[in-house]
Amino acid sequence: MSSVLLAHVSGAFAPVEVFPITIAGVAYWARVRTLSWDGRKVPLWRQLCFGSGLLLISIALFSPIGHIAEELVIAHMVEHLLIGDLATLLLVLGLTRSLLQPILAIRLFNRLQILTHPFVAFPLWALNFYLWHVPALYDAAYGTAPIHALEHMSFFVGGTLMWMPVLEILPAPAWFGTGAKLGYIVVVRMVETVLGNVFIWTSHAFYPWYVHANPLWGIGAVRDQNLAGVVMMIEGSLVTFGALVWLFLKLASEGELRQELIERGVDPAQASRAVRYGRGRELKLQLDSAAAQETRAAR
Repeated sequence: MSSVLLAHVSGAFAPVEVFPITIAGVAYWARVRTLSWDGRKVPLWRQLCFGSGLLLISIALFSPIGHIAEELVIAHMVEHLLIGDLATLLLVLGLTRSLLQPILAIRLFNRLQILTHPFVAFPLWALNFYLWHVPALYDAAYGTAPIHALEHMSFFVGGTLMWMPVLEILPAPAWFGTGAKLGYIVVVRMVETVLGNVFIWTSHAFYPWYVHANPLWGIGAVRDQNLAGVVMMIEGSLVTFGALVWLFLKLASEGELRQELIERGVDPAQASRAVRYGRGRELKLQLDSAAAQETRAAR
């Protein structure tokens, strides 16, 4: 097995695909340095997330996974999950509005913020997700390089749009609070689960490209599809569990903070808005500072 794996290292590396990743990395850290000079440092954990996202894309494209994906659906599935789900999650976690300011200053890109609205981002992600699993397109992706590149780009853009409302790097609608985000994540994974179950329980090979006279890697085409579905379900379950735990903790924390602000005399509507858009703790600090000044004045 190791000798077969090593044989796939040759040809997995495509230099032209290095350029977008390199440009993204250089532009990101140049902007990080500029913000640091202005006293607006980007947290180290965000930088590590962005770098990890670029690393996952590199692994998907340049490691043997990218080459084996032409032979096994399960490898193709791993490639797509790395690019369209895990890498995009990490890349979005690595962003802040300050980092995006130069891009948002361009009128076209500023208008494209509408794509991050949950009622736009989710349908686009779902349509893209199912469209590229249609047999004709799935097979065509390995028939011509441009279509393969378009497939990767589509999964990347779709995944990025899907995560943007959840992590809210750009402001989402007021109604799309933490509770709504919990429901959003559940619906996203339900949509993914439907296709995952189709892959797991099918007894028919959907993709002619992966049907071979002799099973490759000792796996038949149908079994290959079944395992690809298992991989999709496991990855989706782990990511969903992590996201739900984070959102539940966030929801509890926001409830406590909102109640504390209200008890300290803040108008309930103002307290809700402050907590909703991440300004609750700032408002609490202002109240603490005002209280401290009153205490000193009373002395």
